[in-house]
Amino acid sequence: MIQASLLKKQRIIMTILAVLIFVTIVVATGLGYSSVSYDRLIPTLLGQGTFKEEFVLFEIRLPRIIITVLAGMALALSGSILQGITRNDLAEPGMIGINSGAGVAIAIYFLFFPIDVGSFVYVLPLVAFMGAVITTGLLYLFSYKRNAGLQPVKLVLVGVGFSMALSGIMIVLISSAERQKVDFIAKWLAGNIWGTDWPFIWALLPWLVILIPFTLYKANRLNILGLSEPVAVGVGISIEKERIQLLLAAVALAASAVSVTGGIAFIGLMAPHIAKALVGPRNQLFIPVSILIGGLLLLAADTIGRNLVDPEGIPAGIIVSFIGAPYFIYLLLKK
Repeated sequence: MIQASLLKKQRIIMTILAVLIFVTIVVATGLGYSSVSYDRLIPTLLGQGTFKEEFVLFEIRLPRIIITVLAGMALALSGSILQGITRNDLAEPGMIGINSGAGVAIAIYFLFFPIDVGSFVYVLPLVAFMGAVITTGLLYLFSYKRNAGLQPVKLVLVGVGFSMALSGIMIVLISSAERQKVDFIAKWLAGNIWGTDWPFIWALLPWLVILIPFTLYKANRLNILGLSEPVAVGVGISIEKERIQLLLAAVALAASAVSVTGGIAFIGLMAPHIAKALVGPRNQLFIPVSILIGGLLLLAADTIGRNLVDPEGIPAGIIVSFIGAPYFIYLLLKK
């Protein structure tokens, strides 16, 4: 039973985060090379803007903002799940090779397969998911001990090695590719938000609509998995079955996000930690907060990076890394 005071605190924090996301969205629409002045936002939203204002808002700004928020939410939720099933505070999709596996699959598809413009948007998350699943399957295989099951700490260590190896494979792939395609892969590796049209939103949204309720439904199982294996077995939980289901959910969330935002790390590391510090370690409490923090962090990073340098700005992945890398070192030393 969760205390009423904690639930009230969670609602207050979620309200504050929602307001901060809204404020950041408003700020983001008014900044940049193509922008709409703040006094024209409401008239343009109501269909009373000029053709230029409506084009900038509905075809350039809003799709990018929505994609960024959704991707940040997906990465934060993925990190929350991974930290729960591995019982390791340093687990994160970018850190253990899931993002890299998705990236290699995207690179192979983009470089060597014929691309149909109409279906490209919707095929890309599936390609990323397949690459991430294959990587995760290998991670699971190397981290599984016959008599003891999955070794959570070993999963993270093997994942770091896989991430480095897959980054090397990516370099080999792009070394002999066409210049135009290399530019795209390079931007993907830097964490550049490249999926900025409405179809990318419809390609990403179903994953979140399905997997957020699924994860919240499994929140209590995550609480038990976070304790110890004897406790989980004692209350009648099938540990391996639950881990595989939740691991696939984490993989799907990470793969769908990075397929449209590029290789962004550290969101899945920072958001769960900040959420736990605010509302405690119960998954029912911190997962919804973590989701909102992830959306806010990536949106803020993209807004800052997009306006630091003209005309293209700095990729959001690099801005996030400036914050995330020192935070990772801090956690490593602390733990």
